[in-house]
Amino acid sequence: MTPTAAVPQPRATYRRLSVEERRAQLLLAALGLFAHRAPDEVSLDDVAVAAGVSRPLVYRYFPGGRQQLYEAALGSAADELKLCFTEPPEGPPTERVARVLDRYLRFVDEHDTGFSALLRGGSVVETSRTTTIVDGVRRAAADEILRHLGRIGGAGEGEQPAGPRLRMMVRSWIAAVEAASLIWLDDGKRPAAAELRGWLVDHLIALLAATAATDPETASVVSDLLALETAGGPAGQLAERVIPVVAEAAHLLPAAAASD
Repeated sequence: MTPTAAVPQPRATYRRLSVEERRAQLLLAALGLFAHRAPDEVSLDDVAVAAGVSRPLVYRYFPGGRQQLYEAALGSAADELKLCFTEPPEGPPTERVARVLDRYLRFVDEHDTGFSALLRGGSVVETSRTTTIVDGVRRAAADEILRHLGRIGGAGEGEQPAGPRLRMMVRSWIAAVEAASLIWLDDGKRPAAAELRGWLVDHLIALLAATAATDPETASVVSDLLALETAGGPAGQLAERVIPVVAEAAHLLPAAAASD
């Protein structure tokens, strides 16, 4: 019987990564670890194992050690988080905000432990540089929301900047979104993300309405916004739920008091 000739197996191809590709690989591995562990619990050895490389190689790309690696990973995550707030100016504004929040909460869900550690602070790797990165995300998020409201945070040529009351209101809402996200993580991601998103959109509408009562600029923004909304959208659904509640306060109106 003639022996069967061994079939040659194809050799695994090896491609040397470029400097940019290797750095991206290490950052991706680090982000995966920072997403689910507090920053000060991640070592360079952990990153090396996750990336399938040696510890000296990690040091070669990040000679500043864990601090430099964390800041680079944080900057990469910040860029991703900023993209969550980028939405084309199409359709009713509150529906755009809802889509923004869907992406934001998905990011929070996928980076739960790292997100919590980042916003709570207190990490041994927290510095003025990391604080600046985080604050940059907050400001970028506020500017994007202001754009959806027909205003922008800056004052570039041809742009209408937001006044102090409106800008403060939007930044306060961003802070509330952060706080709600942390509480959501603490409570085991309950309620469902879609329910939390709906409540946060309602919160924004309520803040706009309250601010519009005493700020002419915000009143103009709300008027323009409502003209773009639909009965089935977030603003319409909130109005349907709130009007019966507000009706209970009719006796507080001056006209009602005068008729008594």
